[in-house]
Amino acid sequence: MLSDLDLAREAAHTGSAVALKHFAALADLPREVKPDGSLVTAADRETEVAIRELLSRERPGDALLGEEGGAAGEGRRRWIVDPIDGTAQFLAGDDRWLVLVALEEDGAVVAAAAAEPALGALWWASRGGGAFRSALDGTGEAPVTVATDRADVLEGARLGVVPAPPNYLESDRLIAAPLAARATAVDWDAHAPLLVASGGLDLAVQTRGQIWDFAATSLIVTEAGGAYGGVDGIRGPQAGTSLFARSPALWEEARRALWG
Repeated sequence: MLSDLDLAREAAHTGSAVALKHFAALADLPREVKPDGSLVTAADRETEVAIRELLSRERPGDALLGEEGGAAGEGRRRWIVDPIDGTAQFLAGDDRWLVLVALEEDGAVVAAAAAEPALGALWWASRGGGAFRSALDGTGEAPVTVATDRADVLEGARLGVVPAPPNYLESDRLIAAPLAARATAVDWDAHAPLLVASGGLDLAVQTRGQIWDFAATSLIVTEAGGAYGGVDGIRGPQAGTSLFARSPALWEEARRALWG
């Protein structure tokens, strides 16, 4: 039987295969606007169905929570799925979308995988086991760690703001403004929180999201040596604005700038 971590990786890989088929045929992909104003497509739904079918088959007693399919089951173990994180980017042909899968046990995320299918990358982590990255096909596996040779100050810190265009709104700019006024906002060529995990950025602020947007990346960043949290402090994934940093000290400095 697959371990929980291997199952998370397999689920992300399974979802990636479905999503990539749609990504190769975007012109024929209808899109809808959900009540919250976000976009959804058949690609989102079919990707989540494929992931849920795998998880249900391998762990029939576990609960599930997905962005598109909602909640199913209950218990101390819950799989959290975002089939396509960054649907607007996906529909714009931007490669920086993700497939996110995480396992929560007794309220804490214990295993996670984040695929960047169009970039050919897979990231994963287990609680206490560190964080890793490989090609999507599993080759080139290597541990990832945050940058440790930089001062814990906002001035000069490399900042990534999520979302990126075309899904960037004036409200996102206003949320990120206190950080961007002191840190150096830079373009990111892979998901900004994952770049924090691997040392490419010092900070990332994701201005909006739900638990499925953060469950996987929160564990990957913290297992790489970084810090994650929201307005309520450094704790598990939560809805709203989330902040990732390469150290708890820098996270606290950025928290004060964002939330006072």
